[in-house]
Amino acid sequence: MVMRRYGQPVSDAIDWSSPRLLCIAGGFTKYDEHAVQQINRHIELYQYKHYDDGLLLLDLVNATTAQTEDVINASTTTKHVNVKTVSDYLEQANVALTDKFEMLKAYMIALGDDVQVKILKHYIAFKRIKNFACVEIHPQTAKILLYLKVKPDSITLEQGFTRDVTHIGHYGTGDLEVTISNGHDIEKAKRLINMAYDVS
Repeated sequence: MVMRRYGQPVSDAIDWSSPRLLCIAGGFTKYDEHAVQQINRHIELYQYKHYDDGLLLLDLVNATTAQTEDVINASTTTKHVNVKTVSDYLEQANVALTDKFEMLKAYMIALGDDVQVKILKHYIAFKRIKNFACVEIHPQTAKILLYLKVKPDSITLEQGFTRDVTHIGHYGTGDLEVTISNGHDIEKAKRLINMAYDVS
């Protein structure tokens, strides 16, 4: 469908390795929830509710994550190139950098029961219905990069901390890049994380 409507270049630019199935209905039975738990796929059940004033609420009822390996095994590729993943970088990180990541992770998970964490090849995604934050680990520079679903022109950018990457290629989703170098950066980033969470 993508190829027919948008063409080969757009299709090639999309990562098809981990598709999601979203089922939206007026309600689900316990059998429905049990059934999706037995299927090794990324499936999410959303119940919708209509309100008199025209509002539509989508409520996450159940979510399952496929137990698949997102890391490319170099031995199975034709080029035999060993590509480091975000999991590799996290293993290489020192204690201080790991602690900063765990603080960020704990904060984002605590934002709501609907927050899901998914470890992909190049980044760790935090999402509700859509990704609101993507995290990269950089042990060489002892920094963490956050990509948030925040419009850069809606805040005052701070050199060395926030950057507009709307037209700059990067892994993950989000047009605002936030650099975490220390604990103070984490505290400053919380307001921006909240903004991204609220719109996702």
